[in-house]
Amino acid sequence: MLLVAVFALTGCEQAMHDMYAQPKYKPLAPSPLFADGNSARTPPPGSVPMAQGAAADTASGRRGHMTLPPDPGPALPLDAQGRSLAQGEVGERRYANPLPLTLALLERGQERFDIYCAPCHGRAGDGDGMIARRGFPAPPSYHTDRLRRAPDSHFYQVISDGYGVMYPYADRIAPRDRWAIVAYIRALQLSQHAPRDRLTPQDLARLPAGDR
Repeated sequence: MLLVAVFALTGCEQAMHDMYAQPKYKPLAPSPLFADGNSARTPPPGSVPMAQGAAADTASGRRGHMTLPPDPGPALPLDAQGRSLAQGEVGERRYANPLPLTLALLERGQERFDIYCAPCHGRAGDGDGMIARRGFPAPPSYHTDRLRRAPDSHFYQVISDGYGVMYPYADRIAPRDRWAIVAYIRALQLSQHAPRDRLTPQDLARLPAGDR
């Protein structure tokens, strides 16, 4: 039994050695796999290292040594000269959703919201998603006065770059879909805080007696 254990341990060590010594490219080593002959690939345009700027933690050793790229403003749409068609004061990072508000945009925003946002924010945007119910820090409700007054660009920026414990979604959600989500968030906010004068008689009749 002792000999069997010795041989087994020897085999484990050899397997570990094979894993450590597996074929790989060293930094800046040449490679015939790519047309430019380099094994190191250039990051796609617009990519941002995770351990960077305010998002870097002390474990990365780079806190404060790198800065996030400047906010380019709304990604869509652009005019013929490539200038943004966003409304509002772009220099102060306050601008409105540049996409036309249509039913198709809201339906797309609802679909993307339910996939990426509802697990934490809840289907109604009240911060009571299933992830939060299981102990993850609950996000703020969209139905607070502060977020009802926030510009559309605030939500776009948070989706893109993250906020607090929220992970950035710029690499998962296309710019147009981010704006679609923003439009749907506005629809959620309106559903819980609609002015009385904008309700139809049928809507008013469905309200509880104390709210009519």
